[in-house]
Amino acid sequence: MTLAHFKPAVPKCWLFVASGLMWSAVGVMMCATGFGYLVHEGVLPALGLAAAGLGVAMVSAYRPFGGMAKKNIRRLRRLPQRGCLFAFQAWKSYLMVAFMVALGAALRHSSVSATILSVIYTGIGGALLLSSAHYYRHIARLLRTAYRRAARHRSG
Repeated sequence: MTLAHFKPAVPKCWLFVASGLMWSAVGVMMCATGFGYLVHEGVLPALGLAAAGLGVAMVSAYRPFGGMAKKNIRRLRRLPQRGCLFAFQAWKSYLMVAFMVALGAALRHSSVSATILSVIYTGIGGALLLSSAHYYRHIARLLRTAYRRAARHRSG
């Protein structure tokens, strides 16, 4: 047996699903962490900080994170019809994830205030969550195309 035999190969459409779910899950987790920092704030400051985090999320979802999602979708489209499940993100992205996890740990253990951390976490988490919509739109497009193809095949 070769190593290729143990590779978890899946249809390409599942790579889009894995990407979307991963971006959404991490986004929700980061937002929950950010909102957790707001628990000790009063209602008005918490609302202001949450709004600031949402502003960061909307700006970040448009440019850096939305661009990364679109670039990853283009990369996934070029893959063969079956691929390794872990190919849902490029190998360089795994390095970036490791860096961001380390950076998050360093920030949590630094002297950065919980107020600032709440904006950072809700901003990045919200951007990931909003940007995951690119994957879901692409999945919907794939499903519509497959449905139309199947309908033509049944009628033809």
